[in-house]
Amino acid sequence: MKLAILSRAPRAYSTQRLKAAALQRGHDVKVLNTLRFAIDLSGDEPDLQYRGRPLSDYDAILPRIGASITYFGTAVVRQFEQMDVYTPNTANGISNARDKLRANQILSRHNIGMPATAFVRNRADVRPAIEQVGGAPVVIKLLEGTQGIGVILAPEVKTAEAIIETLQSTNQNVLIQHFVSESRGRDIRALVVGDRVVAAMRRTAKGDEFRSNVHRGGSVERVDLSPEYAQAAVRSAQIMGLRVAGVDMLEGADGPLVMEVNSSPGLQGIEAATQLDVAGAIIDYVAQQVAFPEIDVRQRLSVSTGYGVAELLVHGNAELVGKTLGESGLWERDITVLTLHRGASVIPNPRKGQLLEAGDRLLCFGKLEEMRSMIPERRRRRARVRKLPAEPIPTEE
Repeated sequence: MKLAILSRAPRAYSTQRLKAAALQRGHDVKVLNTLRFAIDLSGDEPDLQYRGRPLSDYDAILPRIGASITYFGTAVVRQFEQMDVYTPNTANGISNARDKLRANQILSRHNIGMPATAFVRNRADVRPAIEQVGGAPVVIKLLEGTQGIGVILAPEVKTAEAIIETLQSTNQNVLIQHFVSESRGRDIRALVVGDRVVAAMRRTAKGDEFRSNVHRGGSVERVDLSPEYAQAAVRSAQIMGLRVAGVDMLEGADGPLVMEVNSSPGLQGIEAATQLDVAGAIIDYVAQQVAFPEIDVRQRLSVSTGYGVAELLVHGNAELVGKTLGESGLWERDITVLTLHRGASVIPNPRKGQLLEAGDRLLCFGKLEEMRSMIPERRRRRARVRKLPAEPIPTEE
């Protein structure tokens, strides 16, 4: 396998470990500075230049995109995707994870446990938002902070209001989050590779510090995750579109509470704590996936006129309830069911004998007009294109 590690820090521990693990396994690997790429859209096919020269062929990339270059870095990753080069973390996945608000919005739809969170912009909405998440103390987070930077614990409502007002006055967007007191100063980092957790550690803050990040002096210890915590970590990474991720979780009274999904997790702390070859596990996974790279399904399946991807909800009073997929008539209407979502579980490529229940969500590919007709409450006639008014832009009186 010919592998490129996209990194601006070739001497960083994580970059060196990934390179060493690839070389030990006989792969051809190079560390390429993300900012030295030029996206070439002038030819017949998508291409990339590196240091002013055409880029040679690669089988896979491992993106290590820093927060300061998210926009350009994800553009480079996206270009590799258009060139059919495998990446375990897609550009969309990296962008989703980098924005804490977007990440919370995406995870909240999939029954992932998270600390109660609010996002407001108007000063008058701050106090109600604090009450909405459970009152003071609250945690205030910058949307794109990393390594514990931009995370503040406000013990009182007035203090929280003052901090938020100050940050917003400098055009900073902040989240207001419930403070999980039972997990104060401790959290769990699970390193997800593919569909499993390959290593996990518990991080404990130093002294009175409530942030447990290693960069803030926190200590680490190996931990064996329960199935509940491991499943939460894997599902969170997959929902975000990441196959290599560090998932940070709080140990709440009722189970795991996902705080953050990191698309470029550091390896030094977790390898030291667990004494496991995490870098090697990542390289092995990438090598296994090269032959069958993941693709952007919506992009690939939406190129045919009149066809696309949509999600159909099986309502409680729908005729589909109690029928099998084979009896549903979907195939006859040129609709293929890709996955069936039932609660927190996902059934990929469901068979025709699968019985449908109320509340099931079917991810389908097929004729958009047919799929639209299966949503009665939204069904409308196609709007007629009217003639241009005699006075296209009315004269103001």
